[in-house]
Amino acid sequence: MTLGSDVSGMTATAGSAAAKGMSIVVPVYNEAAGLAALHQRICDLAKTLRERYRLACEVVYVDDGSADATLSIARSLPADAIDVQVVSLSRNFGKEAALMAGLDHARLGAVMFMDGDGQHPPVLVEQLVRHWIEDGYDVVYTAKAHRDNEPFLRRLAGRGFYALINWGARQKIPEDAGDFRLLSPRAVAALRQLPERNRFFKGLASWIGFRQIRVDYEPAPRTHGVTTFSAARLLGLSIEGVTSFSVAPLRFASLLGVILAGGAFLFGLSILWEVWTTGKQVPGYPSLVIGLMTIGGVQLIMIGIVGEYIGKILSELKARPIYFVAEHSEKHAEADDAAKRTAAE
Repeated sequence: MTLGSDVSGMTATAGSAAAKGMSIVVPVYNEAAGLAALHQRICDLAKTLRERYRLACEVVYVDDGSADATLSIARSLPADAIDVQVVSLSRNFGKEAALMAGLDHARLGAVMFMDGDGQHPPVLVEQLVRHWIEDGYDVVYTAKAHRDNEPFLRRLAGRGFYALINWGARQKIPEDAGDFRLLSPRAVAALRQLPERNRFFKGLASWIGFRQIRVDYEPAPRTHGVTTFSAARLLGLSIEGVTSFSVAPLRFASLLGVILAGGAFLFGLSILWEVWTTGKQVPGYPSLVIGLMTIGGVQLIMIGIVGEYIGKILSELKARPIYFVAEHSEKHAEADDAAKRTAAE
């Protein structure tokens, strides 16, 4: 019995890599206003990639329980120069589950993950594909070039998140990296073999290794609507990501406990020294109350951290499916072209 996986047989040259094609996975949630325009941009991109690299493409839209007309619009999108899959989840399972659903339904070799808000420019997609096919990288990920347009507290929170999740980690997660990335066929095969249900794609895509390259970019303004990621939701996602991928909070709790215990020991020594040298008893009621409240608060924080990890263990033991697909449809570009020719005749 081997505890590893050999994907060396999937190593491909530039020509054979392009021959496997690429699936573009786009999770969508309440993106009805801009979905048609996004699809047209993807179709134009597919034509460019086919002409330049002979790269066949498909797009997989994963509707994550949208409350607007996103699903009905996705059903009506034409397969113009690109195959179209529409995967509708039974409810809103979250972005990580939607990404996994898209990965499971991707039929071609490489996989590219894109957001559905139109902030990822096609020129950047061509750059990612070039790094994969021409330069031989297995993971091409994007990251924000800067956060100058974000509030100070949000920038500080972002730096704190990456500092915490990378603390003591052997494989660091690149700071400000996003879900917008391209995975080669063997990187896709490796990612599919990871069995955990509490998934953090940014971390997992970094953890699998292989040749990786970072591409900095400035996200374009949203083509419609406003972001659904509020401060509270971002905090929740950060907690989910850290506890799903890293044990840094547990190490932090242990370190804090050691510091408090050491401080209490030194404080006790100082009291003994004062009694020994002066013979005076130190009034202890205020310091006792403050010490008890401090230790009690820290204990509650530690219990909460441990509880988060116990919850993750319970979720893994239950082994519930990550998502349920309520509807799945496919359209093939060849079929559409044949129908057009028949209609013209």
